[in-house]
Amino acid sequence: MDDKKAYLREMVKIRGFVMDHHKVLLAEDDTFLRSLNDFVAASQTRKRQLDRKTKEFIMIGALMAQGAMKDHIKAHMEVAKKEGATKEDILEVLEVLALMCGMPKFMMAYEAWKECFEVRRIELE
Repeated sequence: MDDKKAYLREMVKIRGFVMDHHKVLLAEDDTFLRSLNDFVAASQTRKRQLDRKTKEFIMIGALMAQGAMKDHIKAHMEVAKKEGATKEDILEVLEVLALMCGMPKFMMAYEAWKECFEVRRIELE
């Protein structure tokens, strides 16, 4: 069990987050999760040509396009933030994709964005 907890800690260090499905898969089928993480490392987290912030922008856009759960989109926004992305940067990523992905998917990603950043509002008096 300690080995699995250490692996989970390493996942947080590398990915920047873990989600519930990671915890369940580690407990129920760690062989699959470890294989999946090898692929994630090769395609997303290992330093290659693109920096991590750019990769996070791509993942945010892909998750938005797929209609992913808000918490998954938000997790990648938080990593992008840690990598130096501003709220304006991430909002622009969402806006670039709004037309192509549709407003319902934009709104889901927008809700995640609002939870990641302090936002301003114009209120009627």
